[in-house]
Amino acid sequence: MELRQLRYFVTVAEELNFGRAAERLHIAGPSLSQQIKVLERDLKVRLFERDRRSVTLTPAGAALLPGARTLIAQADELRRQAGGLVRSEPVRIGYVKWCPPDLSERVAGVARLRLDTWVLPSHAQATRVAEGSLDVAICWVQNSDLVDQGLDARLIGADRLYAVAAGGDSSPVEAKDVVVLLDADTATWSSSNRYGEQFAHDTGATALRIDDGGITGPAFFEHVRRLGRPLLNSPKGQGEVLPAGLVARPVVNPAPYWTWSLVSRRGEVDQTVRAVVEVLTARVGVAGLGDEGSWVPATDPHAPQPNSGSG
Repeated sequence: MELRQLRYFVTVAEELNFGRAAERLHIAGPSLSQQIKVLERDLKVRLFERDRRSVTLTPAGAALLPGARTLIAQADELRRQAGGLVRSEPVRIGYVKWCPPDLSERVAGVARLRLDTWVLPSHAQATRVAEGSLDVAICWVQNSDLVDQGLDARLIGADRLYAVAAGGDSSPVEAKDVVVLLDADTATWSSSNRYGEQFAHDTGATALRIDDGGITGPAFFEHVRRLGRPLLNSPKGQGEVLPAGLVARPVVNPAPYWTWSLVSRRGEVDQTVRAVVEVLTARVGVAGLGDEGSWVPATDPHAPQPNSGSG
């Protein structure tokens, strides 16, 4: 029995779904299933009942779960102590809409995390980091935000935005033929507005000002139906199930990406916070981001930098 297998067991027990558990653990589904079978064989008990529709803990699995969690927590604490990363308080992390599903597992060897439940817009979360009420936050920022508030940003993820249109045509749509909404409520939609303004400026898309909060949700879908034109989706609506009669259409020439930064204070002296940033942003890559034909604002900290050679 290995500690790694116990971690796999606990993750499956929490998700009760091998696909989601494998995603959290960043391993292939068949490998996860095989490791659970090896653990069951070593322990000589069946831990899960599985069929095509569901996964449930057996009585033996339910009895093992508390002890497995305790062992994993103790092992993680030993790793932190061995690395000199002992901190009595958890690292506080905020987010806006998206965060990796495996945050705690990824940083277990360097820190304990407290995921802040106060979900606020990007500019508000960045300000909280600058003021010290959060240690780090996952949010959208521009270079000016980093300079003004003394922050650093590392790429942790990105969404390729799409257009939502009425009808059944799901073919790609040119960026210049898309409408982007700008809301009068700048306290809530400051980042979305700044992104939309730059997208319209750079691509020729139509910017439409609204005052009903219809950047996402039912009001957004009503705008799609009323206008009869493809509307750029908000990252807050990413992955939502579309109502009947509406379809998602890829946006091309260029393809817009919304980046998510892990924001921390510039010159952070807490080595545990620095370790969390390193672990969460190591080897992060987003397919298509930075390729020819992709778009982010020129003011985005993750925008491709022009060649500086003198030719």
